[in-house]
Parts: sequence; structure tokens; C-alpha cells
Amino acid sequence: MTETKEKIFKMIEFKPITLNDKFFYESKLPDGFERGGDFSFANLYLWGRQSMAKIGDEIVIFSQFNRRSIYPFPVGSGDKKSALDAIIADSAARGIPCRISGLCEEARRLLEELYPGKFRFHCDEGAFDYIYSIDDLADLKGKKYHSKRNHINRFKADFPNCVTEPINEVNLCEAIEMVELWYSEKAAENPDSDFHMEKAAIKKAFRDYKELGLEGLMLKIDGKAVALTLASRVSKDMFDVHFEKALKGINGAYAAINYEFANFIREKYPEIKFLNREEDMGLEGLRRAKRSYYPCHMVKKCWACLLEDGYDY
Repeated sequence: MTETKEKIFKMIEFKPITLNDKFFYESKLPDGFERGGDFSFANLYLWGRQSMAKIGDEIVIFSQFNRRSIYPFPVGSGDKKSALDAIIADSAARGIPCRISGLCEEARRLLEELYPGKFRFHCDEGAFDYIYSIDDLADLKGKKYHSKRNHINRFKADFPNCVTEPINEVNLCEAIEMVELWYSEKAAENPDSDFHMEKAAIKKAFRDYKELGLEGLMLKIDGKAVALTLASRVSKDMFDVHFEKALKGINGAYAAINYEFANFIREKYPEIKFLNREEDMGLEGLRRAKRSYYPCHMVKKCWACLLEDGYDY
């Protein structure tokens, strides 16, 4: 009995995620499951405190984010049951609720199949990822994009000297200065706003820009950066957009950087068919903006909590 109990409550030896883990982690991603942007290596590396471990041919992750501990659904082509058993045992050993996040429809069905009636599921529409056809965003064809085309045409008329510039090691400092100004503008608008976690994430993105394999584009007016986008490849045919910023008072800058970035990625990587522009976080303004570009698909994610731990949102 004692031997069984020790096995059940064995703690996983997690190690913090580092840049050296990028190649190994990404080699395990194409396992047939639809996944949201929260599984991109860049997001795992940039946000919160993330650790990982190898269980057979599966990668398990321990994420501490917003004062909560969660376990994203295992990544890999190995035995999911063994990896999930290890997660359940680890949470028991740590004395924390077993929360498993990032469950797409297929992963949710598998979890229920492996542990029938053991988990309760919660889906939050604000956490669903918006997936767009890169051709839709780069071409803006058809009646439904009429207002978007007009918006960009007005931007071009108002700022005829606007140029696009890929972000690189030479102009990275300009991108950093623009983002710092963006945060200053937001703080002036709302002194109570808290961008601590995002600022820490984007600071790491700039610091490790090349090593993370990020792609970025800036809009510059009169030689000054006014908008930018940062993204990374998450699969053979998709890029994930991590950050998009535009300075206050530049009407149409967000529409313009969205349009220009889609064209930039399509031209540089013809094999890319989709852009994941991530979630709306339940913010009504952001939701309207994302829906106005007509996503071709939503990645519907949910999370699960082990019932014996008590149901905890």
C-alpha cells in the first residue's frame, strides 16, 4: 500500500523553460491536435513562470500565471495517459488543484475518454483564438472588407510618407522606444492600468528576438516608428501574432499594420496560410475589432478541473 501511495503522489522534476528548449519542444508539437497560441514556444517562454519535463515521448508543462498553477495539456506523440497520470500525481504531491488547460475539442474528448466522469470542464469564449486566412487579411477582398479598405486608403492619404520596415537587430531600439511610448500613453489615459506582465513579456521578446525566431514589422512616419507587430511561426502553415501596438492619434495605424504584416509574412513565407491573432480576453472592444476581420475559424479552448479537488474557477 505504501509503495502504491508513493507512486501516486510522486512529484515531477520540472525545470524552467529556457531558450535551449525551443528546438526540442517544437519538434514535439505536430502531434495531430489542434492547439491555441498558448502552446507556441514564444508564449510559453515570454509569459509567466513556465517549467517543463519529459514523460516518455510527451512534454508536460507546469505553468504559474496570474497566481494560479495550471498544467497545459501534454504535447507529444507518446502515451497521453501516462503523462496525464503524472500530472494528476504531481498536483496531489504539491497539494494544489489539478487544472489542465488548453483543451481543444479533440483533447477534451480524449481526457473524458481516459478519465470518464473525473473532470469538470469550463470553456471561456474570451479565451478562444481567432484564426484568419492570411489571404483575407492581405487582400481584403469583397464587400465585407469594404470599410477596411477605405480605412487603409484614408491612412495612406493622410500619411503618404509612411513606410514599412522589418524589425531587425539594427532598428530594434526604435521598436523598444515606440513600445515604451505606447505604455506611457496608456498610463496617462488610465493611471490604474496594469501592464506589468505584458511589459515583462515584450521586454523578453525584444531581448531574445533573434533566438525566439520572431518576425516583426514597423510602420514609420517621418522616420519615427508609430506601429508594430511581433509574431512567430507555430506550425508549417501558421504564424501566431503575439503583440500589436500603435501610437495614439495615428488614425488607421492598427488597420494598416495588420494589413502590411499579413502581406509581409505572405511574401516572405508563401507556405503560410493562416494567422492566429489569439484571444479577445472577453474585452468587448477587442472582440468587436477581431470579429470585424471575419475569422475563418476559432480555436475553442477549455480547461478541466479534477472533481475530487473541488470545482475551482
